[in-house]
Amino acid sequence: MGRFETEFLTQEDNLKGLARINTQWVDRAMAHTLHRRVILDMDSSESPVHGQQEGAAYNGHFECVCYHPLFLFNQFGDCEAAKLRSGNVHSADDWQEVLDPVVERYLLAAVRLLFRADAAFAKPEIYEYLEARNIGYAIRLPANQVLQREIGHLLTRPAEWSSPKPIVSYHDFTYRAQSWNVARRVVSKVEWHQGELFPRVGFIVTNLSYPTIGIVRFYNSRGTAEQWIKEGKYALNWTRLSCHKFVANQVRLALFVLAYNLGNFMRRLALPESMKHWSLTSLQTRMIKTGGRLVRHARRLVFQLAEVLVTREMLGGILERINRLRPAPG
Repeated sequence: MGRFETEFLTQEDNLKGLARINTQWVDRAMAHTLHRRVILDMDSSESPVHGQQEGAAYNGHFECVCYHPLFLFNQFGDCEAAKLRSGNVHSADDWQEVLDPVVERYLLAAVRLLFRADAAFAKPEIYEYLEARNIGYAIRLPANQVLQREIGHLLTRPAEWSSPKPIVSYHDFTYRAQSWNVARRVVSKVEWHQGELFPRVGFIVTNLSYPTIGIVRFYNSRGTAEQWIKEGKYALNWTRLSCHKFVANQVRLALFVLAYNLGNFMRRLALPESMKHWSLTSLQTRMIKTGGRLVRHARRLVFQLAEVLVTREMLGGILERINRLRPAPG
């Protein structure tokens, strides 16, 4: 990206335009996706820097000088929104700025919304925001002495093990922290492993009425958001934010998000079932970067592609699916 293009895109209207393009693309992809609800996963990540980039700072959690971008995905892997932030901000900073436009868009479409996030987003203002809009949520809750007392009856190490598998127990209760305006449901999971002295304990605050094991499984599925962030890093290098100015790196991140979504749309809307488990890196190396040859004829050009990992039948199926995505004439 040249200097003129960078300066042009860093103008405020053009930055907003990039966000609108992404929103329009996601809306079109969702229009071709069967869904009865939308699950939003919010998470932050680090983008290490190795120069004097504006806004970069040392982050003690990641132990590096970096930016600290915030991402929002839906359950199909589409990146709904992303925001570049300074490296030393809290993981939940600017959560409403990122989440609000996406929520308002789906509420207008009368779609059931659910939200998941890790313990960094366990904040009363987030609970109240979601509850006011009737959005179901499951957010990991940091442990404390009060929560530990509630599950005291599950913290006795088992004397016998009927199988080598972990012994897992679930419990739910009502809890109200001092900073909360109301009491809320908390679900706990206690997992004992052979050879380990202490159990693995987790707490989830939720307004959902699922059974305890259902709440835990629903929350654990948010691990896919971490996988999508890793795909953006490995397939697209979207952590490569090497411009000096902060706003220029905002542009780079916005363009990386568009590129990521193009790949994800292709994976979930155009690939046959046998290929939909491919990562974006696999999609790059096995299909996009495959060997080929251009043969010129008098009236046509023929692309001859190496039939190694993508067969003729697979490619024909992809082209057929892409053709079905085209809007009807008129």
